[in-house]
Amino acid sequence: MDERKRPPAMLFYGTILIAVGATVMYHLVQKGIPPTAHPLLTMALVYAVAMLLCLALIPLFPLRLGLADSLRQVNWATFALAVAVTGIEVGFLLAYRAGWPISLGGLVVNIAATSLLIPLGILLFRDRLSLTQVLGLLLCVVGLVLVNRR
Repeated sequence: MDERKRPPAMLFYGTILIAVGATVMYHLVQKGIPPTAHPLLTMALVYAVAMLLCLALIPLFPLRLGLADSLRQVNWATFALAVAVTGIEVGFLLAYRAGWPISLGGLVVNIAATSLLIPLGILLFRDRLSLTQVLGLLLCVVGLVLVNRR
């Protein structure tokens, strides 16, 4: 990232800490959903509560435009994200029910997804990787193979 465009360190690292903390909570709570609970009904309730939380948090991130104008800025990506997030949620819930250990499920998914996102980022968004980052990726791939060996 260009140093001139980088946000303050607290914002830059704070946002990642929120995501990391929420991800850890996500996996712990996913593992705690009873195996007898219907997976799709469970996710529907999760999203109903999430919607209420998002609506309640809007005052912390006020709309710059009116509601109608803000809604007009929504495009296809919002709906595609809904499909992707549903796949993530149901995928993890079913993976944990299928016996994936919490210590490996998230790791395997994140390393595999990152391995796919790197070439996509380069092709679609012109991301650039340093030699050090490429070596780090290769270590992750080797690690992915090793943690999945039985």
